[in-house]
Amino acid sequence: MSATCRRAFARPLTPTRRPQAAALVAGTLAVAAALALTAPGVRAQPEQPPPVAPVAPGAAAGGPAAEAAAPVSNSPLDAPLFYQLLIGELELRGGENGTAYAVILDAARRTRDEALFRRAVNIALSSRSGDQALAAARAWRATRPESTDALRTQLQILVALGRLQDLTEPARALINATPAPERGGTIVALPRFFARAGEPKVVAALVEEIVRPHMQAEGTRVPARVALGRAWLAAGDAERALALVREANGLEPAAPAPVLLAMEMMRGQPEAARIVAAHMARPDVEPQMRLAYVRSLTDSQRYAEAVAQLQQAVKQQPEFAPAYITLGALHLELRSPREAEAALTRYVELVQGARGAQGVPGAGNAPATALDDSDSDRDDEPMQASPERGLIQAWLMLAQAAEQRGDYAAAEGWLKRIDDPRRALEVQTRRASMLARQGKVGEAREMIRQAPERTTEDGRAKLVAEVGVLREVKRWREAYDVLAGALRRQPDDSDLLYEQAMMAEKLERLDEMERLLRRVIELKPTNAHAHNALGYSLADRRQRLPEARKLIQRALELAPGDPFITDSLGWVEFRMGNREEALRHLESAWRARPDTEIGAHLGEVLWAMGRKEDARRIWRESRGKDVANEVLRETLTRLRVDL
Repeated sequence: MSATCRRAFARPLTPTRRPQAAALVAGTLAVAAALALTAPGVRAQPEQPPPVAPVAPGAAAGGPAAEAAAPVSNSPLDAPLFYQLLIGELELRGGENGTAYAVILDAARRTRDEALFRRAVNIALSSRSGDQALAAARAWRATRPESTDALRTQLQILVALGRLQDLTEPARALINATPAPERGGTIVALPRFFARAGEPKVVAALVEEIVRPHMQAEGTRVPARVALGRAWLAAGDAERALALVREANGLEPAAPAPVLLAMEMMRGQPEAARIVAAHMARPDVEPQMRLAYVRSLTDSQRYAEAVAQLQQAVKQQPEFAPAYITLGALHLELRSPREAEAALTRYVELVQGARGAQGVPGAGNAPATALDDSDSDRDDEPMQASPERGLIQAWLMLAQAAEQRGDYAAAEGWLKRIDDPRRALEVQTRRASMLARQGKVGEAREMIRQAPERTTEDGRAKLVAEVGVLREVKRWREAYDVLAGALRRQPDDSDLLYEQAMMAEKLERLDEMERLLRRVIELKPTNAHAHNALGYSLADRRQRLPEARKLIQRALELAPGDPFITDSLGWVEFRMGNREEALRHLESAWRARPDTEIGAHLGEVLWAMGRKEDARRIWRESRGKDVANEVLRETLTRLRVDL
């Protein structure tokens, strides 16, 4: 026993520490029991007794034959070790963290027990002593060199301390210690795992050094290139990242990892988009890969393409529930309520039919890797929802689809199925929207105001919901007043300022709209929507067109591929007389998202270019999505077009 431990044993318990000791004995017993059950050679007791083996002829139960059939291994937990653990916990409770650390680490070394090493690391971390935590992790690894937990803990501490120069050896050791089938996942996770360790270019160079031995091996050559590509992409070198994606895809065209990285690069790299498209054309593409592609497409608001991918996914695997809820959401966004209802109803059928199973059909969790990155989960999306959460989301969207069709009774029927306090505000907002559409605006506003507030954010959400209801029924002035009241309390809330700017535009207070949007840009220079709204407003009024184009181009830099911003760019080009350029942008926007307002602009450009039948076709399709759209109605009236 170390001198530190002997000093700890020699210290008597004072009366003030006796109540702590009583509680700690129970805790130490639990630690000791875990130690006894996990010690080498000791078997944990099963919850149910095993079947009794037949007794050998001539042997009495409990005799020599029985002893031979059930050998007993002695636990390493003896009285000195038990009291050492107890003293360590008492020292920790008494604020003597350094002594507690030394006592527990000594016990860990003597027993070779991983739980005690982990306890020593945690004591050091709770004391904000990174060096002690690292020393404990290194001792753990030296004592149990086969332990991947020890390696992983050492890496985590080194990353937290920012000691990049020490990461190469343990990272390579962890990769080599990982079972071959899981090794690729560990390699691919390296860039995200190291992301907090330092400057991205330094991290990329570090990843390059770590994966160098794995660049040519059959099982790791693709993951190594993907990891390195992801690291260089994070460092801002998209060209280098794309070259690595190209190499990895060429080595194994069916491998999903290079394609997933290419999806992150589609906006700025046409070649990356071509790699993804080629992979998606394969007949053996997994539905989960299609969902990943759908996520990338929806992030860019390329909804029409996303719908096509989902339709392919459900054709390939008709029982794949996550595809149906996402398909329903997209149809709803595209104002196709009947198609949305068909997809969402199918989702509900699949989920309710699978109740009692562990999850939604086809919606399993990805296997964990040696370097788990739980921060990257996106479980709030429909395609990632748990069965129960997914059902509630589907019912909400079914209510919205019925509302779009004007069937308020059906919408209320779906809402009545939702009995979740966490979704109460959403349910009340949908009901308020229906009331407002029926002319009961006062009742609608009161319904939102009476909705319960479970969190501090609910108050703001209620205000936004009230503004949304007023906007839906074109009560611009009242919406403006609600926002003005909120901005008196929060004058620098950029989201509320943006909403008030939109209401000012509806009230034809154009100077105020411009002032508010410039304030939003001042507060949040990366707000693409504010740049776009101001640029489009100027273009639509044929004012300061060069400035309008500059604003819209900046918006497109901030949100590459956004179809509404692309539509604005096409519109300003049309206003400036550049019809061919305008047509190119507007056709691109329409393909990505066939929205009614985009269709109105595209039709007008086609009309101006003499392609009147094409214009009529686009306008008819646009009117089918939203017959009341103001931009389309104004366009047809001004051009004296009768469809």
